[in-house]
Amino acid sequence: MEKVQEKKRILKRQLKRFLVSAVVTGVLLVVCFALHVSAAPAITLDLGSGEAGGSYGLLDMLFTVTLLALAPSILMMMTSFTRIIIVLSFLRNALGTQQSPPNQVLIGLALFLTMFVMSPVFMQINEVAYQPYRAGELTQIEAVEAGIRPLKEFMIKQVYTDDINLFLTIANNNRPVEEAITLPEDLTELGLEIVVPSFITSELKRGFLIGFLLFIPFLIIDMVVSSTLMSMGMVMLPPSTIALPFKIMTFVLVDGWGLLLGNLASGFHY
Repeated sequence: MEKVQEKKRILKRQLKRFLVSAVVTGVLLVVCFALHVSAAPAITLDLGSGEAGGSYGLLDMLFTVTLLALAPSILMMMTSFTRIIIVLSFLRNALGTQQSPPNQVLIGLALFLTMFVMSPVFMQINEVAYQPYRAGELTQIEAVEAGIRPLKEFMIKQVYTDDINLFLTIANNNRPVEEAITLPEDLTELGLEIVVPSFITSELKRGFLIGFLLFIPFLIIDMVVSSTLMSMGMVMLPPSTIALPFKIMTFVLVDGWGLLLGNLASGFHY
């Protein structure tokens, strides 16, 4: 009976949420329709009327919108964010604190630490690409190429050689022999289609390695607490319940947050 009543309560809550969402959506649609009817067509944007030699057509607009939508994900995967968020997630699992710190705090901490780590790269992009572009010294394509180079140099300095060779081999398998990509002396000459997946793979390896090292001290605490409880005959008492305060206390006493974030920030090569 209790399960049935609980299911009924859950269904009622979901039904209320659905009704509220439907009402809000309906109100927004009515408001938008009213604004659309009452608005005077003072400014119009014709995307489909561009001629063959037009500077900005429908395809350009679609490409720009798509790029803006994917820009946050692309930047996260091309910066230090990947390694930082993986390590923080491993830390929370090693501590066994469930949802503390919550996901929003971990993501915010990873974002601000990423801004701190990437600030020299962003300053260099601003100097060599954005400011000359604003001054009219570079075209849009030249500014993009100049801005990608510092980011590519940062990624290459974090990449394992084995990962670059792996993706070079995969890329050459799909190309004719005469068009095969060779490993240049200056790795910045490689395209982003090789550098980015190599960088992500290397960052995943480093993140998991750091996570493994983080688990070791907390695993030792779990083993000590578990063996102590067994020797005392407290078999029914969950060891994780007793070990959690000791893990938190140990992590705080050794200044774990300072050590972890400091080593993460200093572990990137420039």
